Amino acid sequence: MSDLISRLSLNQKTTNSWSLPEAVEGCVRHGIGSIGVWREPLADTGLEKSARLIRDAGLRVSSLCRGGFLTGIEESLRRAAIEENLRALDEAHTLDAACLVMVVGGLPPGSKDLPGARARVAEAIATLAPAAADAGVRLALEPMNPIYAADRGVCSTLGEALDLAEQFTAEQVGVVVDSFHVWWDPQLEAQVARAGKRIASFQVCDWITPLPADTLLARGMMGSGHIDFRHHLDLMTKAGYDGDIEVEIFNAEVWATDPDSVLETMKFRFVSELAPVAA
Repeated sequence: MSDLISRLSLNQKTTNSWSLPEAVEGCVRHGIGSIGVWREPLADTGLEKSARLIRDAGLRVSSLCRGGFLTGIEESLRRAAIEENLRALDEAHTLDAACLVMVVGGLPPGSKDLPGARARVAEAIATLAPAAADAGVRLALEPMNPIYAADRGVCSTLGEALDLAEQFTAEQVGVVVDSFHVWWDPQLEAQVARAGKRIASFQVCDWITPLPADTLLARGMMGSGHIDFRHHLDLMTKAGYDGDIEVEIFNAEVWATDPDSVLETMKFRFVSELAPVAA
């Protein structure tokens, strides 16, 4: 159990009301050794100051969220997206983040060309992969549940993410296994095994029903929904992943709760839902 809790990482979105310094202090206060950083609060605090705060607190950075949004059609938009992702790679390097999470983007306004959007993602990743290698930061493609294909992520399955990632070295491009996004996939077991050393990040939160009106906020605390996290952890372990496990929750009720109380619940549920049952 102690080995498992040592892998727990707080993704900043779980305590959305906290600034980055507050989230760092919260991790220290609750004995959490790793943090998943988001770029917006990072910018609010400042990159160099944030890097010092995290380093001085003795925390690991399990990921930087987020890069991506690579599906624009106009050349000016595509160029701007590349430049923004290069900045994100520089930030991830400064933070010594394990990876830069890539939310690849949805359909451009007015477009219904899903294959075209996916092709532009592949072209952009090919452009960014050498820069990722130079920065020593792995691009981590995050397949998203198909309900987000139109507006956030045209990469919908782990298999699809791996098809793209495998065009590059594992050090350049890996994948995110987010339980919320992949739990439904009938190919999950085979694709996690296939992913192996390409697994750059493991994120957990629960799939709750009924879905809220804003499906972006449909992520629940572990144990409040339908996902078998022990099974997911077993798959990840067999695939060779032994890194940090981020709890990333988008949920209005969780966000309205006192963040210290959220972390107490998070730690308890993390162990109770992921730890193997004693024989």
